[in-house]
Amino acid sequence: MSVTETRINLLDLDEVRLREFFQSIGEKPFRAEQILKWIYHQGVTDFELMTNLSKELRQRLERVAVVEPPKVLSEQVSLDGTTKWLIGFGGGNAVETVFIPETSRGTLCISSQVGCALNCTFCATGAQGFNRNLTTAEIIGQVWLAARALGHERNGIRRITNVVLMGMGEPLLNFDAVVPALSLLRHDLGFGFAAKRVTLSTAGLVPGIDRLRETIDVALAVSLHAPEDALRETLVPLNRKYPIRELMRSCADYVSDKHKRTVTFEYTLIDGVNDHPEHARQLVKLLRRLPSKLNLIPFNPFPGTRYRCSTAERIREFQEIVMAGGLIATVRKTRGDDIDAACGQLAGKVLDRTRRSQMLRQHMQRN
Repeated sequence: MSVTETRINLLDLDEVRLREFFQSIGEKPFRAEQILKWIYHQGVTDFELMTNLSKELRQRLERVAVVEPPKVLSEQVSLDGTTKWLIGFGGGNAVETVFIPETSRGTLCISSQVGCALNCTFCATGAQGFNRNLTTAEIIGQVWLAARALGHERNGIRRITNVVLMGMGEPLLNFDAVVPALSLLRHDLGFGFAAKRVTLSTAGLVPGIDRLRETIDVALAVSLHAPEDALRETLVPLNRKYPIRELMRSCADYVSDKHKRTVTFEYTLIDGVNDHPEHARQLVKLLRRLPSKLNLIPFNPFPGTRYRCSTAERIREFQEIVMAGGLIATVRKTRGDDIDAACGQLAGKVLDRTRRSQMLRQHMQRN
């Protein structure tokens, strides 16, 4: 890595890359550990305040580097305590980041792209179109901002206990920026989350799942939403490229790895579309041999959608069928819907939304 006239944002660098950066400017690699502690343990972004660095090094860092998180444009707090931040990245683009407090944990849902290229028909983010990938700094910066806003560790108790990449975007389409962010979430000198506390959610990008398995240990969630190909293709168009049989093979490989335990399958229940008893029985047949959990999500409406949420009775019946078939199934409690922060409702602000087909073409050419 060489230093250019443009200052490098150190939030873009995990430990390995940060050590390379210090070597490139003629410093000892251990400086990376010191900087990581200042940024992620102390929440310090001003080099002048990093007092265990020499004055000369601090002045040099001011010339060649910055620690620059993204900007919070607005904050909304739901009646149930859910907090949603609109975070800007310049050029008029913004994403939404959501914190969901519960009795025993606090979950932060972060975004990986401005918009989404996959166009899932039941998702507000997909309806927004796609503009660009986020950088590592823009991804991990969401966690840094939330930790600062919430007082991440207070009296030895963590406010944020889980981080999920379930916000705007398909994380595996932004693999090279997402993995360093995952590394910073996991690393003891970063946020120090255990593997089971960091979850990446994908719509089923099979090559990305296979590559993730070989790269870093995190929990995996897969947006399934249908038990057979014809129906899934109408809800998740990516299924035309990676059908269910291929997706299940990839998930089986993921859980067979010595570090991985289960896959969580997300299933949004849409009235009259995928919520029939036969769909539940098909799910049992599909998933019963795979170490997995099923997360049933009541559909959250957004402006312009043609879909409706399944009735409470239908949701309960669906859950009973799959649990009787031996699956572990929970119903996700809808949180933050009064501020459009519930699952599937995140929309952010996406300018120049026409790049969806370009992103998908590039992915298909690589795979």
